[in-house]
Amino acid sequence: MLLLDISTNNAISAVAQIITLILIFIFVLALTYFTTRFVGHYQKLRMSGSNIQIMETFRISNSKYIQIVKIGKKYFAIAVCKDTVTYLCELDGEDLIYNSVSTESHSDNFKAILDKLKKDKPED
Repeated sequence: MLLLDISTNNAISAVAQIITLILIFIFVLALTYFTTRFVGHYQKLRMSGSNIQIMETFRISNSKYIQIVKIGKKYFAIAVCKDTVTYLCELDGEDLIYNSVSTESHSDNFKAILDKLKKDKPED
């Protein structure tokens, strides 16, 4: 009889530990989520009033990029490397081409690909 009580107490204790662990995990996950959102919102507000904008970035290699930067009303091309930033030239803003990609086209493309995969999937 005493053995039965000890095993029941161990089982209840194990379940309580698992539930406590899950609750702590959910709390840490929620705390991380809200902290990340707060920091992202803060950075967005901090950058919104800035006179400097990165218009486009093109990757040349792992640590080398060409960027088009708008400072005030002027556009500049710069080369960004691991340890250096090099001025390349000033650009005319009217000559720049902006590719506006809407999110609807991405979702339509994804839906079309998903439908195609569903159609091609062999039935069991």
